[in-house]
Amino acid sequence: EYNLVDLLLCHCVSGVQGQSCSRVTYTKRRICVLKGSTVDISCTYVGYDYTTSTFWFRSDKSSPEDLTRDPGYADRVEYTGTYRGPFTLKISDLREEDPAEYRFTFKTDNVEWGHSFPGTTLTVTDLQVKVTPDTVAEGRSVTLTCSITCTLSDNPNPTYIWYKNGEYLFSDSSPQYQYSVSRGGSDSYSCALRGHDKLSSPNVTVGECGDLPPE
Repeated sequence: EYNLVDLLLCHCVSGVQGQSCSRVTYTKRRICVLKGSTVDISCTYVGYDYTTSTFWFRSDKSSPEDLTRDPGYADRVEYTGTYRGPFTLKISDLREEDPAEYRFTFKTDNVEWGHSFPGTTLTVTDLQVKVTPDTVAEGRSVTLTCSITCTLSDNPNPTYIWYKNGEYLFSDSSPQYQYSVSRGGSDSYSCALRGHDKLSSPNVTVGECGDLPPE
């Protein structure tokens, strides 16, 4: 889902009739990225008051906590942006514990942005190689599938790269690779996505007669 999300907050300004409105627009409602990569989560803010502070936080915390002060994000979080452009949260080296809804908050001389408004939900996926069938006799075909759990926001139609024993094998738009099991020995296979070549899946070893122990 890539639709923009507008959140509008109106408040009365002392001594002024009517209302003064501030608006936060999140660029994306949902984002899916690979584990180990970097993500930018952004929004724009339009307001009529002087902003005294801004920060990003996770909605699953009991109280809003500035991510730059969270030990779990130490040296992995960066804020950029001003009131004239998008406010961006950059998280690097994404981990399994990072999936969450991230929200932007600000304070002005007259108001504090409500923490209950929805933000951007981040999903972190990891590459895996699945083998079908899990047992197979010599000379029969086996299919390896490079699998992810969601459509990547920055690469919705990826090119899949296959490696055999650590060496480049081939690349293709299909996530599947099919071949026949040979007698004797074993080979290890892994996959990656073009543009994320350094973030390859764990190796899967395919041995004689369908012996498929993960490394």
